[in-house]
Amino acid sequence: MDSVVILIAAPGSRAISPAIAKAAGELTGSAPEWLHENEALQFPSRSLSAGERAEIGRLVKDQPIDVALLAADNRRKRLLIADMDSTMIGQECIDELGALAGVGDRIKVITASAMKGELDFETALKARLALIKDLPQDAIGRILRERITFRPGGKTLVATMKAQGAYAVLVSGGFVQFTGHVAKHLGFDEHRANELLMQDGRLTGEVREPILGKDAKHAALRQIAREKGIALADTLAVGDGANDIPMLKAAGLGVALHAKPKVREAASVSVTHGDLTALLYLQGYRRAEFAGSA
Repeated sequence: MDSVVILIAAPGSRAISPAIAKAAGELTGSAPEWLHENEALQFPSRSLSAGERAEIGRLVKDQPIDVALLAADNRRKRLLIADMDSTMIGQECIDELGALAGVGDRIKVITASAMKGELDFETALKARLALIKDLPQDAIGRILRERITFRPGGKTLVATMKAQGAYAVLVSGGFVQFTGHVAKHLGFDEHRANELLMQDGRLTGEVREPILGKDAKHAALRQIAREKGIALADTLAVGDGANDIPMLKAAGLGVALHAKPKVREAASVSVTHGDLTALLYLQGYRRAEFAGSA
């Protein structure tokens, strides 16, 4: 068997019923292997035809279940590269800055266009930065305290991979004033982002040059992999926006997490129901292997 079919349900849903498991097993011609009962299941498989893949899709239709087909070998990755905004956290930090500056709706429109790939990254960034010029710098601390929430499963993802020797990097087109806090909380080994410039206690509406733009995440993936002696096939990238696409396509496993349609189409795997622990199931981890599991 050169492939593996993976079914991952929304956490707590227990949506993978015995009937679904049996039917999927019959389609793949193999016995099911539970990674977590009723929530994550894998089947060793030969390469499936387009019709067979479509049949599995119909099997879980209207259920909160993601389906992935991956190569059976080399599943556990040694390098994790993760986007921050709307991936590891539930917010877009620049939108939160805009809300405090009273221009939230205007900034959200620009952010949405950039995430869909309708605006290039640097143009969108500069346009949004101009709108938050003169915002007091203590707004950053307020957002970190009051507005930032972490996506479920993030700490477990990072801790489990690191426990198996992986290196974890948070790379964002956002700002180091946020990535530093998020990386420390989640346990990342390092973080990279743009630096908001301040003067007299206020944001200048600019970032330090050069801007970490649309190619920065892809470049970081390749650079860090090279420095750590890790093959690209041994890397895992996760993101949700258009500027994540080059990174997702270059990684050994690129996962679009609750992403825009354009991003889902470009990634190796799309997760729309699972949380960040889905990335562990994709690598073949059982729930009992998760860091912190009893």
